[in-house]
Amino acid sequence: MKAEGRSTDKTAAPRDLRERTTEFALRVVRLYSALPKSIEAQVIGKQALRSGTSVGAHYREASRARSKKEFASKLEGGLAELEETAYWLELLARAEIVPADRLQPLRDEADELLRIFVTSARTAKGDRDA
Repeated sequence: MKAEGRSTDKTAAPRDLRERTTEFALRVVRLYSALPKSIEAQVIGKQALRSGTSVGAHYREASRARSKKEFASKLEGGLAELEETAYWLELLARAEIVPADRLQPLRDEADELLRIFVTSARTAKGDRDA
């Protein structure tokens, strides 16, 4: 039940999602560390930090699932965290705490991981038409 993602670079080899979700978490950690020390930035940043670092934990739980149903359920937990992270990143940009162009690569990765998780969960559930 191992799921793999592909980089947006079509010449790149598939990357293991375990590494990819860990790298995503590390990018969120670095973003949080670089945020201004204002209350608003820190509150929103901590939310992004919490949700962005838990995506990989959900993926690791999914990779140890005992059934396709459990695998899909764990991935759906990761999906919820990805959606939440995308929201906090959007809020950081729209509140002009971080320039939108600086956040775009991280937002793109969140979107790509979302697509991978959705596809993997649907496949595990046998829900190909949803």
